[in-house]
Amino acid sequence: MKQTTSSQTPAWRAGLGGTLLALGGLLSGSVLAQTPVQQYGLLKVAGNKIVDKNNQPVSLAGNSLFWSNDGWGGEKYYTANTVSWLRNSWNSKVVRVAMGVEDSGGYISNPTGNRQKVKTMVDAALAQGLYVIIDWHSHHAESYQQQAISFFQDMARSYGASPNVIYEVYNEPLQVSWSGTIKPYAEAVAGAIRAIDPDNLIIVGTPTWSQDVDVAAADPITRYPNIAYTLHFYAATHKQSLRDKAQTALNRNVALFVTEYGTTEASGNGYIDAASTQEWMNFLRQKGISHANWAFNDKGEAASALKPGTSPTAAWSDNYLTTSGSLVKGYIQNWNGTTTTPPPPPPGTGGATTVQAESYHTMSGVQTETTTDAGGGQNVGWLDAGDWMAYTVDVPTAGSYLIQYRVASPGGGGRISLEQNAGTIQRGTVSVPATGGWQNWTTVSHTVTLPAGRQDIAIGVPAGGYNINWWSFSKVATGSRAALEVPSAVAGALYPNPAESQLNIQVAPGQESVQVAVFNSRGRQVLARTVAAGGKPIQLAVAELEAGIYSVQVTQNGATTTHRFVKR
Repeated sequence: MKQTTSSQTPAWRAGLGGTLLALGGLLSGSVLAQTPVQQYGLLKVAGNKIVDKNNQPVSLAGNSLFWSNDGWGGEKYYTANTVSWLRNSWNSKVVRVAMGVEDSGGYISNPTGNRQKVKTMVDAALAQGLYVIIDWHSHHAESYQQQAISFFQDMARSYGASPNVIYEVYNEPLQVSWSGTIKPYAEAVAGAIRAIDPDNLIIVGTPTWSQDVDVAAADPITRYPNIAYTLHFYAATHKQSLRDKAQTALNRNVALFVTEYGTTEASGNGYIDAASTQEWMNFLRQKGISHANWAFNDKGEAASALKPGTSPTAAWSDNYLTTSGSLVKGYIQNWNGTTTTPPPPPPGTGGATTVQAESYHTMSGVQTETTTDAGGGQNVGWLDAGDWMAYTVDVPTAGSYLIQYRVASPGGGGRISLEQNAGTIQRGTVSVPATGGWQNWTTVSHTVTLPAGRQDIAIGVPAGGYNINWWSFSKVATGSRAALEVPSAVAGALYPNPAESQLNIQVAPGQESVQVAVFNSRGRQVLARTVAAGGKPIQLAVAELEAGIYSVQVTQNGATTTHRFVKR
């Protein structure tokens, strides 16, 4: 059986396939997860906030593509494959299409080619239910006003009826006058858009590479409705003084949208300032400001999200991400959460390469949904016998690997098969135990032998009835005792649960010591113990812990399982 977002799907579902398919359109709003646009609808400016169809403030997180210019390298990612991966794996809600204008290979020299690149991305975003920013990516837009008007008229005629579309009419003006240059240009382009599309959001760039939002806020555009203003930052260069400018603009009652930011220096290169990025994320979350990261590209610079040489048709997994890409993905995946700290790493993976289950490049029969597991994001569900998911990964050296799977299952009985070559090569299987619910998570593992190099690996489903959030692989040292499979008796063997003063953990017999670590809901370790082998229950004193939900990692015989318990 598979689960819906609210309950299990009956076993007789297969016999009513045609009827359910016919009803799919009617039931999708209540049974299947909504797309971002279905959830929020047409975005509007209300004071210094951007609000949704219900007039509630909304803050979107997503990605900006690199310049679309012919021959610049970033244009190869202007594909539906990119949009699909950003939605399914990153949980992105907005994609920015950065159409180059005056530079070589841009719109001025090739209007037909660049317009088609934009339309490809917009069509893909509409199909996936994402918001899409159509960006006139220029530093001198005032010199190309008539071309901009013609382009945005075309976009408004083609897409103005779709709430997905956002118009960014000027990327980054240089150090030019707001009132004398940028504002008149923006009013001319906005007027052309509004004559066709009366209500979709328009975003206007501000002086000094879209940093002087306070200057624009002192003389805002009032001739046309639903106008927000662009704020750009690069965390290693721009600090508190730019946030002060942003606060001044908000105090003057204009809405801001960070259509571009980087974790690096303003050049897009240099060092990655994770601490400053965190300060900016705290600010954006507190103020409810949407943002898109620069850039989804493989250029050899620090701000790129993809490693150099990543194929545009690749079956991407997380090991294609740069340091910046990994950092940013964590924020985007979890942007709807309530914490202001980066998400904890997936539990139980140590130094392993972790692959989010939803980052498959092809699959059969599965769906994704929001997970409540540590780290947030999405998990894959609706798994029936015969379903499968395929990934492309880089295995550093040939040899034995510990494969871990993060799973949840109300009743157990499921099986995972690690496969290659369309299922003709079976690397190993592992059982999925009962965890007590579709969002009660544990980790199971086995060891397999893998060849070196870039390769496709598939997760097959010989028996379903479970969810999977991520899987990982790590090299097994020669002579180690990595378990072939975590005994199902270990999974979920915590009692009493809920616990008040003492928690007992049943472990399997073994010759090695057992390490136990307890983490609170914020990912902070609050208890740790190492006990001798022997198979006797481990007793943990938990009376001093605050009431809440905790994760317990148990490492034994070279494998790690993760369980949850409730402290009363």
